[in-house]
Amino acid sequence: MDVLDPASVDTALAQGMEWSREGAELVKVHTGRAFADALAYVNAVGALAEEMDHHPDIDIRWNRVTLRLSTHSAGGISEADLLLARRIDALPADRT
Repeated sequence: MDVLDPASVDTALAQGMEWSREGAELVKVHTGRAFADALAYVNAVGALAEEMDHHPDIDIRWNRVTLRLSTHSAGGISEADLLLARRIDALPADRT
């Protein structure tokens, strides 16, 4: 899997994605109402990640979840990261 150049990633992000680029990673912070909301969100993200066999790094801090996507085997952001990011953004509101 090929790493995308930063300009390509920035172009994709500018098309309404809820992510930012930090170096070689896509980053999204989701804030729920409470810890249970954060866990529900992580479970929904986890189901997508398992389905795609592409897994984000996940940090949970009470009601705040930080996701980081990068294709570690390629050394940066790939199309697989953008695809998973878009699918995460499309999660129904009641799952976030």
